[in-house]
Amino acid sequence: MSIQRYFTNTEWEPKVGYCRALRAGQTIYLSGSAPVGDDGNTFAPDDAYAQACRCFEIIESTLTAMDSGLYQVVRTRMFVTDISQWEAFGRAHQEFFGDHPPVTSMVEVKGLIREDMLIEVEAEAVVED
Repeated sequence: MSIQRYFTNTEWEPKVGYCRALRAGQTIYLSGSAPVGDDGNTFAPDDAYAQACRCFEIIESTLTAMDSGLYQVVRTRMFVTDISQWEAFGRAHQEFFGDHPPVTSMVEVKGLIREDMLIEVEAEAVVED
């Protein structure tokens, strides 16, 4: 089985020792995608919906770079710091995946890498050879 790693050259990848995504055979595994803006800062602090959308945009961009797409995502995991905002997170998830819904989990966590981050999302996709 071949393995293909995809890097985005962020400062975190070499510090932590990970890649943005990895394709092993027909499966693409995406590392946790946090709501980081193009400037490197947290995108839309205090806006659960906007942060979730940003995470899904990053996932979509990564999949596109790996010749895949959101329609091939089979699982997402949403790690959120305030479960009471589940509707905002869920609305963003539905807007990105509504036509091809994957299985998902939403789990409240104590915190993320930055205090102003409200969500981080992992995803897995299955692609054709």
